[in-house]
Amino acid sequence: MSTREPIIQESGPTEAYEPSHPTGAVDEDSTATRRDADTTESARANRGWWDRNADDYQVEHGTFLGDDRFVWGPEGLDEVEAELLGPPEDLAGKDVLEIGAGAAQCSRWLAAQGARPVALDLSHRQLQHAQRIQDGAAVQVPLVEADAGALPFRAGSFDLACSAYGALPFVADQVKVLREVHRVLRPGGRFVFSVTHPIRWAFPDEPGPEGLSVSASYFDRTPYVEQDDEGRAVYVEHHRTVGDRVRDVVAGGFRLVDLIEPEWPAWNTQEWGGWSPLRGNLIPGSAIFVCERDDRV
Repeated sequence: MSTREPIIQESGPTEAYEPSHPTGAVDEDSTATRRDADTTESARANRGWWDRNADDYQVEHGTFLGDDRFVWGPEGLDEVEAELLGPPEDLAGKDVLEIGAGAAQCSRWLAAQGARPVALDLSHRQLQHAQRIQDGAAVQVPLVEADAGALPFRAGSFDLACSAYGALPFVADQVKVLREVHRVLRPGGRFVFSVTHPIRWAFPDEPGPEGLSVSASYFDRTPYVEQDDEGRAVYVEHHRTVGDRVRDVVAGGFRLVDLIEPEWPAWNTQEWGGWSPLRGNLIPGSAIFVCERDDRV
């Protein structure tokens, strides 16, 4: 980017798995199904969903996420402890891109370590919350509204990239996103992203005992879609198996350095949609992919 000013910039029914929306259940005017949804439909639906639900999301989960905390998922794994982007003392002076940043909590933590983060999200309303939180703050994180599949940055703009449950689950062409991240990273750059653990798609998304029995095929990649009465998608989530994600990482120009499956910590007693202590102690809820740019690509 040519500026570091804090300004929002614009770029452009089944028993199977039903994702746990961060704000709760299916919209009352929508029905859930499994059907194909292309890149355009997915982007339009999810931009609208997050714009409509950002307020509720921040009210419900803002305390857990904090204003400047870097949490990788509902388990509460904190980057302070995980150091998946590297030791905090090594982040100073690094240019970092956060993709699917929401209210940019992770970016503000990075800024506090001396990094130079940029927070990108598809949702205008989420970025308005980011601006609200940092209004009057000493550190201002640049906010960019854009699609993760068309990053508005020059090649080699960043040292690191990260995404905590942002963007990748919601896009139809995930390799395209990975290739874009590869393009904007400098040689040797690291990209770390977290998503719902793929095994969760085989289970009902319920926090109690009913969420512990397999009810659908893990190998069914048909997207989960919520649609209105006219059949227009209002929310879309795309399933990839573990093997799919590894192949996507490689096809995107990265080497997979590590795959983290956080265990549920004893201190975390909260339920977050289908994530809960009961399920978290038995099956993984999140998968974190630690990738490095393959400079041979």
